[in-house]
Amino acid sequence: MQIKSEIAGSVWKIIATQGAELAADDVIVILESMKMEIPITAPKAGVCSQLHVTEGEMIGEGQLVATLSVG
Repeated sequence: MQIKSEIAGSVWKIIATQGAELAADDVIVILESMKMEIPITAPKAGVCSQLHVTEGEMIGEGQLVATLSVG
């Protein structure tokens, strides 16, 4: 399952690590946009199989942030 950003912003902090087991609604990364912190969360429980961003990187709306293996 691909997790994408709903807004453009800067990757402020990466919370999840590659290979980590995540529950539904666990925070994967926190974006900073317009001086607000916006968490990107896992929509379902699964394993964070790959992170596609780095801290400090500017990302656009709809950009791939992480891949989650479910089921």
